[in-house]
Amino acid sequence: MTNLLKIFEEKQIEKLTSNKRIPAFRPGDIIKVTVKIIEGERSRTQVFEGVCIARKNNGVNSKFTLRKLSHGEGVERVFPLFSPIIDKIEVFSKGDVKRAKLYYLRNRSGKSARISNRDRGEEADQYEFVQTIEEKPDNKEAAETSADEAIANNKINTKETTNETADSSKDEEVVSGENTPSEEKSESSAVKADKTEDEPKK
Repeated sequence: MTNLLKIFEEKQIEKLTSNKRIPAFRPGDIIKVTVKIIEGERSRTQVFEGVCIARKNNGVNSKFTLRKLSHGEGVERVFPLFSPIIDKIEVFSKGDVKRAKLYYLRNRSGKSARISNRDRGEEADQYEFVQTIEEKPDNKEAAETSADEAIANNKINTKETTNETADSSKDEEVVSGENTPSEEKSESSAVKADKTEDEPKK
C-alpha cells in the first residue's frame, strides 16, 4: 500500500507542478506568494509577502507558514505548497537562521525581530518549470517524406491516365461498331442505284 500511495503522490505532484516553478526556500527567507482569488465570475491575484517561520514537508500535503506585520499587528497565513490557487512563489532574501521553527518572532517586535541576510549562492529550484516542446523532424527526414509522397502521387496519376486511355479506346471501338452497319447500308444502296441505271441502257 505504501508503494502505491507514493506512486500516486508523485503523479499528483507532477501534475500540480507542470505549469509553475517552485523555488527552494527555508525558514527565515522573505517570500512573496501570488494567490489567485475568484469572486463570482471574476478572478484576480493577491500578493502576500512575509517571513517563512515554518515549513512542513509531507509529500502532497506539504505546507509553509508566512508571517508579516500589517498596521502593527502580526498576520500569519499557512499555504499548501502544491495548491493550484498559488500562481507564483518568489524568494526575495535568504535569512541566516539556525532553527527550523521561528515561532519566537511572535513575541518580538522592532529590531529584535530582524533576521540577518545570508548569501547561499544560486540554489536549484525544488521543482523546475519544464516546458514541453514538440520535436520537429529533421530536414533530411522531411525531404525523404516529401520525395516518397511525390512518388506515390506520380503513381496514382499514371494509373488514372492509363484508365482514362483504356476508357477512351473502348468508347472509340463502340462508336466504330455503331458506324459499320450504316456504312454497309450506304454501300448497298449505292450498288442498287448503279444497277437501276444500267438496266434502261440495255
